[in-house]
Amino acid sequence: MEDNIKIEIISETNRGNEQIIINKKHKFNFSFQRKDKLKIYRCTEYKTLNKCKSLIILNDKKEVLKYKSLHNHLEKEIDVKKLRKNSIPMDIKLKHIFNAVSQEMRLICPEYSTIRSQIIRNINKQFPPNIKSFDDIPIESKYYKTKRNENFMIFKNTDLIIFQSPFQAYLFSNYHKNIFEDGTFYAALKFSYQLFITRTYVGEFNMFYTTSISILKNKKQSTYETLFKELKKKISLEKQKNILCYHEVKNNNDVYIYYKAISNLPFINPNYIFDIYIIIKRICQKKKYNNFLQFLEYFNKNYLLKYNVNNWNYYENIEHLTNNASESYNSYLNNIFPNKPLFYKLIYILKEEENLSYNDYQRRTKGNWKKKQKIFSATDEIKILIENYKSKEINLFYNGCNRNELIKLWKECLIDLNDININLK
Repeated sequence: MEDNIKIEIISETNRGNEQIIINKKHKFNFSFQRKDKLKIYRCTEYKTLNKCKSLIILNDKKEVLKYKSLHNHLEKEIDVKKLRKNSIPMDIKLKHIFNAVSQEMRLICPEYSTIRSQIIRNINKQFPPNIKSFDDIPIESKYYKTKRNENFMIFKNTDLIIFQSPFQAYLFSNYHKNIFEDGTFYAALKFSYQLFITRTYVGEFNMFYTTSISILKNKKQSTYETLFKELKKKISLEKQKNILCYHEVKNNNDVYIYYKAISNLPFINPNYIFDIYIIIKRICQKKKYNNFLQFLEYFNKNYLLKYNVNNWNYYENIEHLTNNASESYNSYLNNIFPNKPLFYKLIYILKEEENLSYNDYQRRTKGNWKKKQKIFSATDEIKILIENYKSKEINLFYNGCNRNELIKLWKECLIDLNDININLK
C-alpha cells in the first residue's frame, strides 16, 4: 500500500458517483471497478483539456493500493469543511432510493434492502387486499377518487375498465385532433391483457398529457373495437402492402414510386384522393402490375369504401403523426413497474401522475413555464410541403383551372412526399 496518502473525504458528485479528495489537494472521481473488486478513481481533470492521467486504486476496505501522481495542472487547497455536509463515512456503501415515500432519504447504509422492503410493505399496507381477478375489480371504491376528490374511474364492464379524471376529459375534448393511442403489456396487471393509454398534444405549451388509461382483460375484437381502431388500420395498410406486392415492386422503380406514394395519401387534399387512386390503378392495369393491383383493390375496399376518408386524413391537421408520445410514456410506466403491479398500487401511481399533469397544466396556464425549443422533424417537412401545394392550388383556382389540373397538382404532391422519411406507427 502507498504511504503518506491521506484520503480526506468520500463524497458524491452531482451525478451520484463517489468522489475522493487526496491530501486536500486533488479530487478523484470513481471510474470503474475491476474483476478483482479493486476500484479505479481518476483525477477530475482527466476529462478536461488538461487530460490529467493521475489515478488512484482502492481495495474494498478503501485502502490505497496504488497512487499514480501525474498531475499536469496547478494544485489548489480544497476546503474539506464545506464538503462535510455531503460526506459519509468511508465504510458505508452508497445506495439510492427513488420512491414517492422516501424521496428525502437519498443516501442510506448497508441495511438498504431491509429498509427498502419496509417502505414497500408500508406503502402496500395503505391499500385493501390485492385483487386477483378482473371480475373482482369493484365498480365503486374510495380509491377511484383523484387527489382533488374527483371521479377517476368512468367506465367498467366485464372486459374493460377506463380511468379518466375531469381534467383529462377536458384535454381529451378540447385537444381531440392530436390524440395518440398505444398499449403496454409489461405494466399490465397479472390478470389483465394490456394497459392502454391515450395522450394528447397541447400546442400552446408544446407538451403531451395523458388523457385516459384503460385496463383490458383480453384481446377480443369487441374490446379493441373502439380503443384500437385507428392504430390497427395503419398497421394493416403497411402489412398488406408487403404481403401482396412487395416482391413485384422492390426491383421496379416505376411501380415502386406509386407503392410508396400510397402511404402519402393521408396528407393530401381528400377531395382528389379517389381521382388519383383511379389514375394509379389505370397505369398499373396498362403495365400489368397484377400484384400491386391486388393491393389497390384491398385499399379501395378497406379505406375508400369502408371508411370515411376524413377519418384517416391529416390534411387539415398535420402536427404529430406518430405514437412516439404514447410509446415513451409506456416505457416510463414500465420502468416504474419492473414487475406486474398490484391493482390498487397501479391506481395509486396513475392518480399521482394525473395530479402531476394537472399541476403542470395549471402552472403553464398561469404563464409559469419556459417553452421548449421545438425540433424540426419530418412532420414539419410534410406540413411545409402541403402548405406550399395549398398555395399552388389557390393560384390555379383563381386562374380558372379545371378539376383535372388540380388532380394533377395533388398527384405531384403525392410523389414529392416520397422524398420525406415518413414513419407512421
